[in-house]
Amino acid sequence: MKKRLLSVLLTIAVTGAMIAGCGGSGGQSAEPAGEKAGAETTADDAGAEKAEDVEESGGEAGAPAEINMFISSPEYADAINELIDAYKEVAPDVTINYETTQNDYPTLLKAKLNSGEVPDIFSSTSGKEIDTYLEYSYDLSNEPLMETIDPAVAAAMSSTEQGGKGCYGIAIKGNYFGILYNKEIFDEVGIKEFPKTLSGLKETCEKLQAAGHKPFTTGFAEWWVFKHCYQSFVNAAADGAGISTAELVQKFEKGEAKVSDYPELYDNFFEFLDLAVKYGDDKPLETDLAAEEAAFATGEVAITLGQGAWIEADCLAINPDLKIGFVGYPTTEDPAESKVISGSDQALHVSKDSPNLQATLDFVNWWYTSDYGKAWFNDVAGVVPPIISDAESEFEVIKQGSALAEKDGAGALAICYSTDSWHQVCGQILQSYLAGEIDKDAACAQIEEQWAAIDGAK
Repeated sequence: MKKRLLSVLLTIAVTGAMIAGCGGSGGQSAEPAGEKAGAETTADDAGAEKAEDVEESGGEAGAPAEINMFISSPEYADAINELIDAYKEVAPDVTINYETTQNDYPTLLKAKLNSGEVPDIFSSTSGKEIDTYLEYSYDLSNEPLMETIDPAVAAAMSSTEQGGKGCYGIAIKGNYFGILYNKEIFDEVGIKEFPKTLSGLKETCEKLQAAGHKPFTTGFAEWWVFKHCYQSFVNAAADGAGISTAELVQKFEKGEAKVSDYPELYDNFFEFLDLAVKYGDDKPLETDLAAEEAAFATGEVAITLGQGAWIEADCLAINPDLKIGFVGYPTTEDPAESKVISGSDQALHVSKDSPNLQATLDFVNWWYTSDYGKAWFNDVAGVVPPIISDAESEFEVIKQGSALAEKDGAGALAICYSTDSWHQVCGQILQSYLAGEIDKDAACAQIEEQWAAIDGAK
């Protein structure tokens, strides 16, 4: 059975006044993200700021321009459409062509770059991929947005090759990664708290199934879901070896490590995958993001995997009464290893050779410095703000994630130590494993080989 990579592609050309929130990502609710999140800030508020916002950021209001924006994360399509609508009120002569996809984004982006069609704004992961796309990226260090960007986010956008200098991207969000679960189902079954060990997770699945509830929805049609699960086990493996996560990743990149050297990866992670399939979706390799959100929001399943703060608004749009719990992944038999992960995992780059560079800079500066732009993160997108902010979120994942990180500490954002080119291949290898095309040892051998081949020379 060949794995299917499902991609969501949305192209929005903003050429005039638009109906707010008309867009949507494939398979997801077309309801505007602002309505999902109970947003208080509107495009009318943005219009009231007038074009002075653009002038203050260094540009000239009213200059006709066209910005091509090609990024991943279609789950934020509705929210970004609202952002674009709001900017249209401020800069009516600027057209923003917005295109988003997820499954095959790294491949499509490289095709654009190789053909010379560099988007004015494009995305990658933060961390290692900052240097991957350094030659295409504008250094934002001297832009007004540096006054509001969170210092930790700015650090994730710096260049390792340049000794930690520069700021070569901005973020749509900070983030929390972990497991979302339905608290009402757990209460109904009599499970008082989410398990923090692998054996406890297995027992929980058995109890849920015995009570007539399907435990998991996985989203395993999406390659990126695997990296969100895998990173917690990478952190546990690093802890078990007494080294940092960065050091462990480097060992794999250099071909100096075997998956079998680390029981947290060779035994625990594959046990976790097998458990998710045994107690999960009828067709896990056909379950994409939209199907995962729907199954979780409607109460069809009790637990969703590979997700985080970004799906809460979509789930609440389906079921406003959903009671969400949020925890770290059980990775070992040590409860202390079950930690949420926080950080900014995505970077939006501005093309340094953009024919509309000033217009693009005006837009990103407005996004990070205007009243509407700063409020957008909480009120519309419902994300952890990547800017300095005292605003309190109404979203459960963010509130619970923040409390858990403060209480127990947060795990390293391991996905940012590797490139999405590697993560995509790793996801495909694991899809082949789940499809029964290869066994565990073959999957591990491919992981070791490809990790070194793809990221070892970077």
